[in-house]
Parts: sequence; C-alpha cells; structure tokens
Amino acid sequence: MSEPITEGTTTVPDIDLPGDAFDALLAAVSTVSGDEPSEGPAIDFEGLRVESRGETTVVEVDGERFEAGSERELHEVAADNAAFVTNWHFFERVAGEGTPRRAFVRWLEAAEERSVGERYAALATGVVREWGQLRVTATVTDRGERRYDVRHLEDAGVPIDELDRHEDPRDARDIVTFDPDGRYRPLKTAPSLRGGWVFSALDHREMYEVVETVYPATVANWHREREGRLDVDHWRETMGRQSGIYGVVQTWDRGEGHEHVNWVAEACCADSQCLKRREWEYDDETDLDVDGGDGVFPCREPCSLVVSAARKWTRLEGETERTYEFELTPSEKEQLEALIDAVADGRTEEIREADLRDPANRYRARFLRAKRLDADGNLCGVPTDDE
Repeated sequence: MSEPITEGTTTVPDIDLPGDAFDALLAAVSTVSGDEPSEGPAIDFEGLRVESRGETTVVEVDGERFEAGSERELHEVAADNAAFVTNWHFFERVAGEGTPRRAFVRWLEAAEERSVGERYAALATGVVREWGQLRVTATVTDRGERRYDVRHLEDAGVPIDELDRHEDPRDARDIVTFDPDGRYRPLKTAPSLRGGWVFSALDHREMYEVVETVYPATVANWHREREGRLDVDHWRETMGRQSGIYGVVQTWDRGEGHEHVNWVAEACCADSQCLKRREWEYDDETDLDVDGGDGVFPCREPCSLVVSAARKWTRLEGETERTYEFELTPSEKEQLEALIDAVADGRTEEIREADLRDPANRYRARFLRAKRLDADGNLCGVPTDDE
C-alpha cells in the first residue's frame, strides 16, 4: 500500500465557511438544544466538539473553548475554525457514513494518521496516493471542498495541458478497454492500463466513479477487508459452481493434491499479470504454495479469466505424456528456455533486434527455426503424433 505523498507548505490554509456547512452545524445543534443542557454533544468529531447548553452553544476546537450566545456569534466561531467545521461536514454529512467511498476518501488523505490541521495543510498543495496504476491527488478548495485529479502513474510529471483532459467519469470506460498497443484488455486489473489522460477537478463522487470504472469492485472489497468482512471463495468452491462448458474444470481436481492450482496461480495471479492481491487458496484448509502478490486491493475469488484459462488447461492436461528425443546443443536448449521466459513475461517487444546476445532475440529465434524445424514445423523433424 502506497504512502501518502505531500508537497509544499505545512501552514493550514484559510478556509471560507460555506453556507451549507454552517446550516448543517445549526441543524445538528438544534436537535439537542432546549431550555435544559443536553446530555451529550451535538458534534464530537476529530477535534471539533459542539454542545448546546440552554441558550449558549459551547464549541471546543482542539481543546480551545468558545461560547456563543447567538447564531451570529456561533457563525463567527465556526468561520474562525472553518477547517474543522468543513472537515466534519464533509465526512459526516457529505461523504456517506459507513460507505466504501467514505473510507476511500479518508484513506486518500490519511485521515486516520493525521490531525485536521496537518491534513488541510497537506491538501492545500496535494496529497497523492497510488491505486494500481492510478495516481490520485486530493486537494482542498478555499471553501473546504475536496477536489481530485486522477491520471496514470506514468503521467505524474506531465503538465495537464499535454494530456487528454476529461470531466465525465463515464469516459473512463473507453480508456480501460484497450492497452497502449490498441489490444483489448480482458482483465481490467492487468497492469496494462494506457496513459496520456487526466480527470481533473472531480468531486469525491466523480473520483470514486472513475476509480471503480478503471478497477471495478476493488474499493468495495478493500473496504470489506479492512472491516474484517471480506468473503473469500476458494478454488474448490468456485470450480464446484462451474457448469456447461466450464464444468470440465471440475474433472481436473481428482483429490491428488493441488499442484495444478499452483501452476494456474503462478501463471495468472502474479503482480506482473494482475494488480490484485490473491486472497483465495485451494480451500479453507489448504493454502497454495504460490505468493499472492502485493496489490493494495484483494482478490476474493478466481476471476473469469482464471476459470477460462483453467478450462483450457484442463483439456490440455488430459493428454497422455509421451517421450520425445531431440538433439540440441546446450546453447540451443538454454535458448528455448529463454524464449519461453520472454514470451511468458511479455518481454519480446523489449528485446532489441541488434542485441544478438539475448537468447530470445528475434534473429536468433529465426536462425534456430531455420536450423531445427523441418518444413512441417516439427522440432528436429520429430512429429508430434506417431501416426
């Protein structure tokens, strides 16, 4: 999980108290006001405590006490401490109490680790968090309103005028569809998100919609995990639900261990392939031997891509093993191994054509093909089928 990055001043900015925040404060006080002192405070939130005592309203801000005998005096006190009032108003009246969205916006500005003053000072110039390949910057306006900038991590230092600027969160649907090379992205949490765009000056709802469009359900599952409510469906129970053409996956699990599931997880669920952190295992009692990754958001069950891949591997693994004999030089054997690694890791396009030292170099691969594959494409002339 990334740490918040803060730049700039440590001085709390001047905040103009907006009318809706003061109206909400008045409404909160009115619910407990009366001729007799109230039994408890109307507001008690992150350094701001407001209590009605008959005709007097007592306001405490970080331990400093104020008394207001009229609405005008209360407004003056609230205006002098607008950062605390707008902070309460945003999180308790606007952000959505108990929701994943509220938890996320609090995480974005490190609300659990910093005081109100420290946060507003940081927000004045921007607090940055990373969410997968997203870079989310939270700021505060001179009225205490949160604003958010969402862009690709690789575009961190790019001036906003040099990026494709978007205001409608629905535009993110097109952005996530294809990778930088124009290829369709079947897995939205794959580390293949293209850059060159920015959503700027979003409110918290719009920002949340962009994040959830880019990485569906990741905030909700992250929030469930933080509250200890993440419901995990492991491999066996997920595969047990498959039917139709995918029902064949169930035949792969013959009670002889779970090595095949390790292979699936290693192929599909590594950080290089998916930004989620795998929390599902073989079953409730049996963990996989493969690391689950370091992603900030959890994966609670084998996804549709894993199920689809497992279906294909189920059929392939149903074949009977055979023994083939090939004559290769030691370097050629190592070259085949390097080629498999390069394709599996997606490095083929990174290998320069002039770098003939790399075993996966295109010209070296073509030379090996010319030397070892016959006209029918059989390695060393050995056919795959005896017939």
